[in-house]
Amino acid sequence: MINYDDVVSKGSHMQESVDQAMEDDDLAGLFYTGGTTGRAKGVMLSHKNVMSNAINALIAIGFTGQDRWLHAAPMFHLADLCATFGLSMLGACHIFIPVFNPEHVLKVIQNEKVTITVLVPTMINAVLNHPDVDTYDLSSLRRLLYGASPMPVELLKQGLQKWGQIFMQGYGMTETAPLLTMLDPADHILEGTPEQTRRLSSCGKELLGVEVRVVNSDGEDVHPGEIGEVIALGPNVMLGYWHMPEATAAAIVDGWMHTGDLATIDEENYIYIVDRAKDMIISGGENIYSVEVENALYTHPAVLEVAVIGIPDDTWGETVLAVVVCKPGMQVTSDELIAHTRTLIAGYKVPRSIEFSQDALPKSGAGKILKRDLRDKYWAGKSRNVN
Repeated sequence: MINYDDVVSKGSHMQESVDQAMEDDDLAGLFYTGGTTGRAKGVMLSHKNVMSNAINALIAIGFTGQDRWLHAAPMFHLADLCATFGLSMLGACHIFIPVFNPEHVLKVIQNEKVTITVLVPTMINAVLNHPDVDTYDLSSLRRLLYGASPMPVELLKQGLQKWGQIFMQGYGMTETAPLLTMLDPADHILEGTPEQTRRLSSCGKELLGVEVRVVNSDGEDVHPGEIGEVIALGPNVMLGYWHMPEATAAAIVDGWMHTGDLATIDEENYIYIVDRAKDMIISGGENIYSVEVENALYTHPAVLEVAVIGIPDDTWGETVLAVVVCKPGMQVTSDELIAHTRTLIAGYKVPRSIEFSQDALPKSGAGKILKRDLRDKYWAGKSRNVN
């Protein structure tokens, strides 16, 4: 491997190149977090981080040398990058599009006989709701991976009804290169026991070679139904944040990566993400998890996109606001949405107000909804009690 800094500094004056040995823990690259809840941080990933996770993905997803992978998500995002390395190890085929566009994705899957790809939930939503989606042949697709942000259960059900049991969820984060858990296609069941169908809202179980726990504030494993923080240990955990030693020390404690994701488990150790800690809403002393409220709103047929945030309230500290984008040609009133939600979740979780947007919700380069941008105008000059 040629040393990048030598090439930059010496340029054309560089002498005959000599391969440079690389150690497992040498820095492979800087990968920036999505910045959905705060300022983006540079994540230092080593060669061991990147390659161990690529091998984990290869095993867990079941890549083969005959696969044809569509790079529809940004390649700077770790969800796509693990496939870049994992599939290249097997000599599989890579297919590229310059930018995500739902119609282009449908055409390329059909024409190039794509067998596997990854899309974040907002991308799946756009593809599913494209007016011409049913005119394309997607029968070559054997796996449709999703992750990076919570998948609305109603959206997942629509996808399963349309394309069958090809879905597979990967949960992780940039700091873990990225995969921590997988929810297999076999767990994507529309009709089954209550325990089986509930798993549509799970992110699955830990990968081989990675240890994942859900712990309370005392560092003890939670019991089924209790909520705690997801922490992880393994060769995929980052070296640290670039030039941010305090943030690194707060995130990695005794080797364990503290994700900031709140979750619960069931009796079979399936993990269920309930919210990002920074997105949790505290209203009148009650914890409200935005993902649960969003799932309820997505069941209304007029809702295309929704983001639930906490906004300041003099009496309750925070109240629940839902920012909604309706499907083309459909309308719904605030009162109708609030009444619909009240039939599905507890009264204190129901949005107190609805804000309708004519435009798509703000998203990061990787397609995640930027709740931070939605919250900022309400919290200007104020401080939240959720950190």
